[in-house]
Amino acid sequence: TGEMHTGGEPLRIIPRLEAAEQAAAAGLSLLSLRREVAATQDHVRRALMHEPRGHAGMYGAVVVRGGAAAEGAHLAALILHCAGYSAIAMCGHAVMALGRFALDYGLVPAPARPETAVRLRCPCGPVTAFVPWDGRRSGNPVRFHSVPAFAAATDLAIDVPGHGKVVVDIGYGGTFYAFLSAEQLGLDVCSSKTRDLVSAASAVTEAVKKQFKLHHPESEDLAFLYGTILTDGKDAFSEEPTTNICVFADEQVDRSPTGSGVTARIALQYHKGLIQLDQTRTFRSSTTGSLFTGKAVKATRFGNYNAVIVEVSGEAFYTGTATFTVEEEDPLKHGFFLK
Repeated sequence: TGEMHTGGEPLRIIPRLEAAEQAAAAGLSLLSLRREVAATQDHVRRALMHEPRGHAGMYGAVVVRGGAAAEGAHLAALILHCAGYSAIAMCGHAVMALGRFALDYGLVPAPARPETAVRLRCPCGPVTAFVPWDGRRSGNPVRFHSVPAFAAATDLAIDVPGHGKVVVDIGYGGTFYAFLSAEQLGLDVCSSKTRDLVSAASAVTEAVKKQFKLHHPESEDLAFLYGTILTDGKDAFSEEPTTNICVFADEQVDRSPTGSGVTARIALQYHKGLIQLDQTRTFRSSTTGSLFTGKAVKATRFGNYNAVIVEVSGEAFYTGTATFTVEEEDPLKHGFFLK
């Protein structure tokens, strides 16, 4: 595997999975391929994401080249985490890391200086990363242009057990997130204990799932709430960074500011008239202090929604390479997960 992180959020890259390549060559779309790999190759995900080879916050990507899955892109990617397989189009931290990986490992023919466009396809759409290239190796910062992002609901009243009524916004940035200030839950996103923030965000996610039905313009497979992002409440445009924490999947905590979350949050702020096109905002992770920037670069339509294309920028770094061993007689060979 190739080992990377973006803003502290890990990415374990699996450059080749034979079963996925064969299924792609047979004509499976990426969404179909995701279902096939989940059904037949889940031991690979568990072995690499879970302990003892991974950890509760691990994230991964299976690179797929060619076939129907890639559909003309330089590469396709199946996104993995401890709870399963992400359907999100543009896990932003993964896109930034994969953009560098694609250049450095020869997946893009004839890269251009000083910046190369890397076309990636993920389960619900194409994303383009723009990666610095000096003729020998990739560099930072990496930026990408999102799939169309939109406000799915604003000022939605939700009853959260243990917290009472709160008001949330739901934004789509490749996947759906609920957004609210941590203050509504009696917490401070910058100073409260991470455990308390995670528990509160998870309660919001479960409450929204029960009380609000999501709709995706293209695929009901993608109409699910991926997580909740607690913010410092600073949604109006400012030169100062705004801080958030993203809790997704099975209580995983993003160490980065969250690329798809920044995308959805920019879409919400644009929808509310709080920012204009090409106004750049800086987003800080409350867990690591790492920074992403984001701006709406183009207004568009997505189904019945007014949407925007968002540009997100951040830094991705290599941490190493790894070779893992699975011994058949090992009773824990496919990993275990502690919560």
